[in-house]
Amino acid sequence: MIEPRTFGDLKRTPWAEPPLRGRSVRDEIRHNLLRHIQSGAPLFPGIVGYEDTILPHIVNALLARHHFILLGLRGQAKSRILRELTGLLDERIPIVAGSEVNDDPFGPISKYAREMLAECGDATPIAWLGRDQRYVEKLATPDVTIADLIGDVDPIKAARGGHLLSDELTMHFGLLPRANRGIFAINELPDLSGKVQVGLFNIMQEGDVQIKGYPVRLPLDVLLAFTANPEDYTARGKIITPLKDRIGSEIITHYPRTVQLGMEITVQEAWISRGGAPPDIPDFVLEVIERVAFEAREDKRVDKRSGVSQRLPISVLENALSNAERRSVTLGEGRIVPRVSDIYAAVPSITGKLELEYEGELQGGDVIARELIRRAAGKVMEERMGGADLARIIAWFDQGGALKVPGDERSELCHQGFSVVPTLVETVADCGLSPKSDIPCTVAGCELILEGLAAQKRISRSEELGYTRAKPERREGGYGKGGISFG
Repeated sequence: MIEPRTFGDLKRTPWAEPPLRGRSVRDEIRHNLLRHIQSGAPLFPGIVGYEDTILPHIVNALLARHHFILLGLRGQAKSRILRELTGLLDERIPIVAGSEVNDDPFGPISKYAREMLAECGDATPIAWLGRDQRYVEKLATPDVTIADLIGDVDPIKAARGGHLLSDELTMHFGLLPRANRGIFAINELPDLSGKVQVGLFNIMQEGDVQIKGYPVRLPLDVLLAFTANPEDYTARGKIITPLKDRIGSEIITHYPRTVQLGMEITVQEAWISRGGAPPDIPDFVLEVIERVAFEAREDKRVDKRSGVSQRLPISVLENALSNAERRSVTLGEGRIVPRVSDIYAAVPSITGKLELEYEGELQGGDVIARELIRRAAGKVMEERMGGADLARIIAWFDQGGALKVPGDERSELCHQGFSVVPTLVETVADCGLSPKSDIPCTVAGCELILEGLAAQKRISRSEELGYTRAKPERREGGYGKGGISFG
């Protein structure tokens, strides 16, 4: 279909007749949303774990034509959900060419568009606006002003055009008017100063605002969507009551409710495909990484008010994969198979994402991160190998056996070291962690078992001695009878 380029041509299209003519952006979103629901098309592609909790509330808010706010801790996909709203907009809409506020040719709101239509009539040029151009997002900070969001008087415009400062043509429009006929999103709403929030709700409700003492009426057609962290209401600012009253729906987000959902999100978002052969990531390694986040969210030394972002397991997976990639290239191995030891190499991806309480600060982020990894490995081993007989493995360490296998060693050499421990390699295969023929995955499985036993305090683990008996006695030579070390 050829898009009309003049107002006269546009009058001979469906845009000149109801329901398209005069349809508000919230009615447009409502119409397209109902069509998506009827067709069974995905409403928010890539959003995992909210299907039965958050998304129904968002759908209800949009069907009710509400402005809404997403309340939740960091890393809960709030901003991503807002950006996905553009999929509910029409592919393109007509505007008066040159309009800064996306004027509807059939209902202009700016003086520029009204004068253009009066002067040119049917010859008024028409431009077309894509759906992505109709989304405007602003991160709220305390220094944001009315001029940033609404606009300001531009003395240069006044001088060049010979206008009075009170003339609307001298106005430089802010972000909100430029989002007219679209979606305007503000992240971290409580960070806006009270004065700016007053101007925001005033233009939301009454469509007018005073700029430099001059009243300007802007009946904007816009869907407003906000995000906020619940703790910010008292930590950095608050949402003023009149503005909260004008927000139709308040929707509380959450972290993944299950480890499996978290793993699905992490694999979806992490940078895994890096060119060349795809990495082989054992599913139990993925589960350990995800459980690190779950353990951190329950740990009393981690600040619950700040939360533990879903970016933590995503970053850990990427970092662990990088360590495995580096080892593979250095040693000339053909496959990239992350192990539990690679998760320890990703500790820097954990420490920077944990806000610690006083007790945690005393212990240090590095210590807590390593403890979280060990606890996560213990949970995974317990769930996957709850009925396995590990007595001979533990007995070997109790009798003085010790094993230290560096994480950067070749898989074949690590496999030889783990084979010294009775039934360890066989247990990996028997429990379905890895087939015996897959040496790199078997090595990863052996590390999981030993880390799990260390988490359960049935054996000990230290950076100096590696894996040893649960309460090792002091011996000459460090390792004692049966000890083996590589590297």
